[in-house]
Amino acid sequence: MKTAAATIIILLAFNMISKSQVKIGFEVSFTEPQAHYAEIEMTISGLKKDHVDIRMPVWAPGSYLVREFSKNIEGLTASSNGKSIRTEKIRKNAWRIYSANANSIKVKYRIYAFEVSVRTSFVDDSHAFLSPTGIFMYPDGMLDLPSTVRIKPFKGWEKVSTGLEPVAGEPFTYTASNFDILYDSPIEVGNQDVFEFTAAGVKHEVAMVGGGNYDTEKLKKDMARIVEEATAMYGENPNKHYTFIVHNYQSGGGGLEHLNSTVLGATRNGYTNPKIYLGFLNLVAHEYYHLWNVKRLRPQALGPFDYENENYTTSLWVAEGFTAYYENKLMHRSGFLTTEETVQNLATAITGVVNTPGAKIQSVAEASYDAWIKYYRPNENSNNSTISYYNKGEVLGMFMDLEISNATKGTRNLDDVMKAMYDEYYKAKGRGYTDSEFKAMVEKLSGVDFTAFWEKYVNGTGPLDYEKYFGYAGINVKNITEGLNIPYLGTATKRTEAGFFVSAVSRNSAAWTDGINVNDELISVDDVPVDISVENMPVIMSKKPGESVMIRVRRDGLIRDFKVTLKANPNVKLEVTIDPKATNKQKAVLKGWLK
Repeated sequence: MKTAAATIIILLAFNMISKSQVKIGFEVSFTEPQAHYAEIEMTISGLKKDHVDIRMPVWAPGSYLVREFSKNIEGLTASSNGKSIRTEKIRKNAWRIYSANANSIKVKYRIYAFEVSVRTSFVDDSHAFLSPTGIFMYPDGMLDLPSTVRIKPFKGWEKVSTGLEPVAGEPFTYTASNFDILYDSPIEVGNQDVFEFTAAGVKHEVAMVGGGNYDTEKLKKDMARIVEEATAMYGENPNKHYTFIVHNYQSGGGGLEHLNSTVLGATRNGYTNPKIYLGFLNLVAHEYYHLWNVKRLRPQALGPFDYENENYTTSLWVAEGFTAYYENKLMHRSGFLTTEETVQNLATAITGVVNTPGAKIQSVAEASYDAWIKYYRPNENSNNSTISYYNKGEVLGMFMDLEISNATKGTRNLDDVMKAMYDEYYKAKGRGYTDSEFKAMVEKLSGVDFTAFWEKYVNGTGPLDYEKYFGYAGINVKNITEGLNIPYLGTATKRTEAGFFVSAVSRNSAAWTDGINVNDELISVDDVPVDISVENMPVIMSKKPGESVMIRVRRDGLIRDFKVTLKANPNVKLEVTIDPKATNKQKAVLKGWLK
């Protein structure tokens, strides 16, 4: 046994020594950016093996869908000492390089990059955005190795923006301590407008791509306010520097979090529109809050990552949903939303869940687990069969927050849970948490048994008792559609040059029950031609629930008539007001909740 143990120790030591001798470097250049290509040269030295397998991730952390990035690779070749060596594709995202114990090998390949999103690479003649999981490969079994990345900007491009650490004295050259860091550090190359601000003791760089009517000084101040409030909640900012990469489009949105950076989509000329600008700040708050929630405090399944397969968790409702919820609190604390506006925003979030038929079908834990096959692959029936873990998670964050504040008479709230989880699991234990560990912390700090809450709202599909939770804080809530008995067909439509077509049918609606289908072309209702949204047609609005209409459609080129018996519109619309006669406890709960 001693001999076996000694052998194992020797092998481990040898493996560590051999790995320490391995050097990995990448060079990225652009010879045909107008055709949307980037050229990658990967150098591996010190790895003397008969063959080396290199792999490309199939998904990007934070975006839970297998995207098959290797589909964009062209012309992979390898060489050693200037001589070509054999390569073989051994699976969809992996190549075997027959290195014959060479000390150094070079692998070259091209990447086609022409997908506009925060999670995929894009190259054209004006700039390059590199999303690393779809750009860089790793030697099999060596994700823990450091690497360097040298960018060779196209002629006329003068700037690189990234969260990677620069290599001193080497322009446009960066280093990553391991592939998790590399894959979590997007790179923007071009002539972006770059400005900086310091908040929470951290330098923040903002790279604005695509122009826009933004006010730089205003953005500095407003973004700094959000940074300061988010940092204050956790008592520390985990970064030395942080990078915002903002892609400004004619109409844009969306964001993706990274360890010390984020990529945001924005509307180029929307910065002077108060509503659009507020939406942009909401996005900043959401992605910045991810610095703590997800990037450090995380479900156990989300790290270390398996880049070749789905990484399943039932806790995205906390990872993403709570982050959506904290947008509201950060915007309120930063002074961008009043208490009344914050509460109304949350009422609107509740409305969205209540009015989604799929909320009665799929639990939020299930939605989290099935993100890989459902959330990023919606179809015409998704609204009827699924619920967004963002939306319901936001609502459950609010419910949990109010329950804690009520139980502790405003002395504690969900902030205390998140901070305690961060300290215990990220800082002290250096690992992710399990579902049961998160629940245990909530119960510990609130003194409340959350078993029924989990059964009803997390693992179940029970109705949302929003009146109860709002009531804790002295907030009155009213469904302004109650009792109106509005006639309802239950369709969504899209208008094309050819006419009006059904794009969705709501579960258990009149259209659902009586056979109207998605993709039906709506021709007439009671012989009245359809020329506006069918739900708003006077011939519909003049009816009462229980009365029937004849709807003519064209389906697959054939005319069909359907007798449809209208139902009452089941959707709610909530309005909330803060009760001027709230009790002292309710006032304390409200104050403790949103403080």
